[in-house]
Amino acid sequence: MEIISLTLDTLGTILIAYTALRVHSRVSNDHKIDAKVVLEMRKEKLLGFLGILLIVVGYIIQLTVLTN
Repeated sequence: MEIISLTLDTLGTILIAYTALRVHSRVSNDHKIDAKVVLEMRKEKLLGFLGILLIVVGYIIQLTVLTN
């Protein structure tokens, strides 16, 4: 049961992060904002992808611990 809970929590967190990244992509493609804001949003997008990667790595580590 812990594995199911961990999996659902991880998937939910990734889904929220993905949604935020999609909003950043859509807004950064809008040409009504200045270049400085677009650059900042690109940095945030990179950090968002890094965050998702860390969530997945943490999930794999926790899954390994639970199955041993």
